[in-house]
Amino acid sequence: MRRWDKYITRFSLPTWDELPDFDLYMDQVISLVGRFLDLFPHMPGSDPIVTPSTINNYVRMKIMPAPVKKKYTRIHLAYLIMICTLKQSLSISVVSKIIPMNIPEAEVREIYDDFVMRHRSLCRLCTEQVKQLAADVFDLNRKDDAAVKHLVVESAIYSHLYKLLTEKIVALSIEPKPEQEPVPETTVESVSKKSENE
Repeated sequence: MRRWDKYITRFSLPTWDELPDFDLYMDQVISLVGRFLDLFPHMPGSDPIVTPSTINNYVRMKIMPAPVKKKYTRIHLAYLIMICTLKQSLSISVVSKIIPMNIPEAEVREIYDDFVMRHRSLCRLCTEQVKQLAADVFDLNRKDDAAVKHLVVESAIYSHLYKLLTEKIVALSIEPKPEQEPVPETTVESVSKKSENE
C-alpha cells in the first residue's frame, strides 16, 4: 500500500508538450502508450493496454482520428491516452460521448492538457482518501485480514458509485430536449372561420 501511495502520488500523464512532435508508426504508438500508462495493472498473459486491433476499432468507431498514410501524430497519442484511461472504468460507448471529435489541434491540446491536470490533482486526492479508508490496514495492533477485505469492498463500492455518477451526468448532458408542439399558424381563412363560429 505504501509503495502504491508513493507511486501514484508521483505518477503523471505526459503533457501535450511532452508528447513526441513527429510522425509515428503503429508499433511506436503502442510502445509509447504502454509506457505512458504503466500505472494500470497488467496481468500476465493478458493483452497490452492498447493493440493494433483496438486502435483500428477506435478509428472505425470514430472516437479518434484516422492515421494519415499509416502514420500517427501527438493528436492520436492524446486521444489514445484519454480513451485508454477512461475505459478503465467506463464503457467505450460512454467514453465516445465524453471526448469530442473533429476539432482543431489547438482545441485537442487544450482538452488534453486539462485532462492531464485533472488526472494529476485527482491522483493526489485519491491517495488522501485511501489513507483514510485504509487506516485499519495500517493498524499494527490488528492481526486479522478483515481490514483488508473491508478496504477491497469499500473501494469497489466507491468505484461503482462514481461510475454511476459519470454515466448519469453523461446521459443528462446528451439527453434530447422534448420537442414543443408546433404553434398553429394564424391565417385569414382560420380567422374567418373563428368569426363565423362565434
